Order: sequence, then C-alpha cells, then structure tokens
Amino acid sequence: MTNILNTKEHTDIKRLVWGERFFPVSARPYLYLLRLDRPIGIWLLLLPSLWAIALASGGVSGITPHTAYYVGLFVLGAIIMRGAGCVINDLWDRDLDKLVERTKNRPLANSTISVKQGIAFLILLLGLGLIILMQFNMTTIFLGCATLPLIITYPLMKRITWWPQAFLGLTFNFGALMGWSAITGGVGITGTLLYIGGIFWTIGYDTIYAHQDKEDDAMAGIKSTARLFSQHSKKYVAAFFIAALIFFTGALISAQGITPTTALIGFPAAHIAWQIKTWDPNNNKSSLQIFKSNMVFGMLVVIACLL
Repeated sequence: MTNILNTKEHTDIKRLVWGERFFPVSARPYLYLLRLDRPIGIWLLLLPSLWAIALASGGVSGITPHTAYYVGLFVLGAIIMRGAGCVINDLWDRDLDKLVERTKNRPLANSTISVKQGIAFLILLLGLGLIILMQFNMTTIFLGCATLPLIITYPLMKRITWWPQAFLGLTFNFGALMGWSAITGGVGITGTLLYIGGIFWTIGYDTIYAHQDKEDDAMAGIKSTARLFSQHSKKYVAAFFIAALIFFTGALISAQGITPTTALIGFPAAHIAWQIKTWDPNNNKSSLQIFKSNMVFGMLVVIACLL
C-alpha cells in the first residue's frame, strides 16, 4: 500500500496498521476510500445525532435499552454514510484531487480503485445505509432520504460557490433532526436549534480544515471560505463558533428550561476560546490539529445535553 500513502504530516492519508494486518491487499484501498484511517469525519457526522438523542431522551435518566439500540444504529449509519459521502466526493473530485498535495494519493485520484469499482462500492454502501434507515419511524426515514441530494451535490459546491462549507454544514448536521425525530417522532424546535447550531459549527471547523489547501486550491480554482476569509479567517471562525454556541444554548433551554446544568455549555465555550487562541491559519499542522479537536468540542456538548 505504499503507493497510496503520503508521508507528509498534514496529508489526509495515514497508514492503517490494523487494516494491513487483517485485510487482504485487494481490500485495503477501500479502507482508505472509506477514510477509516481518519475517523474524525465519522465523529463529526455522528455527534449531532447524539446531541439530539440525549436531549430528546431527557438526559441520562431517560436513556433506555431502546435508546441505546438507536445510538448503535446511528453509529453504524455514520460509518457507512460518511464512507458513502467520501466515495461520492472522490468520484466527483478525482481529477481535482490530483492537483492538491493533501489529496493526490487518494485511491480514486491515483487509480488504485477504478471509477467502476468506486461506483459499485458506493451502491453497496447506500444499500447498507438504507437497511439501517428502515429501522426508524417514517419521519426519520424521510429525513434520511432528504440528505441524499445534499450528499451527492456537495462536492460540486467548491466549483460554483465560495461557501462549500455551508453546504457541508447543511449535510453533516441532519443527524440532529434525525436523532430528535427517532426519539420523538417529529421535528421539534429543539432539534431545529441543534441543526442550525451544527451548521455554524461546521462552517467554522471546515474553514479551519480548508486552510491546509488554500494555496493548492487557488491554483486549481477551488473555492472555499478559507480563501474567501483569507487573513480574516480567525475573526469569521470565531463568529461562527459563537453563533453555534448561542443556538446550542437555545436548544438546552428549549428542552429543559434554564437550570444550573445549562451552565455546562461553558465547557464547550472554553474549548472554542482555546481553538481560536491556539490556531495558526498559516500552519497546516496547526489547522489539522485544531480541526480534529472539534471532536472534543462535540463531546462536551453531548455531556451538556446528557446532564
């Protein structure tokens, strides 16, 4: 697998030791196509559903075996659908990926996996995702199906708008609506507030992520908020994160009123302050590190919702 591994620290391909140990050579490129070497994307897709399930269940005291079963389904769904999104993204972007240092060694970009193989693998993933989705109520099934057009078209956004991060936010945070509807049977104000907050959060963290590629993106003609905001990115990212915190706080109050535990939102707020203070937009390693730290931020929000 050395032909698809990049040794640069800021590359998005890392060696999967367990994959090379337990999977045959022919299967290993698919593990990288699924981005299993970088599980942060699975977490960022999963966390909004965990926020919603925690709040809709009434916190720790409302967690039941049935709730835990739903959490398990969302975990599996996040792994599969994040993988499907990566395949779609790489099918659309295989020619552009060749022009970007961070992505040029992805399996579809360097032809380790053919386009036909990628499409066949995508059909398999979507089929598995549909099986999982059918375990929920009709509202959740409808919401899950509604995400598919966004998943398919998101990779095109970087070609036509400076705001592809906003479209990623619309797509990645549907779990907040689905998690809420899975427990309650409908889409309420709390789930909606979590969804909107998640959109702002995603714009912030994906702007940080996009700073790794801003030079290559400029040469390839790829648009992003990192290029749009340029030297003002810290101010904009801080504003998006603050907006996210406002909506998350609104969701907590909507679900349980103002209680002493509402102050727990201060912990993710402190994490946001750390991110903005620590992040160096001109350092690829810093951008990747701060981007990944948003898993911690998301888990702090989960704790606030559970308590």
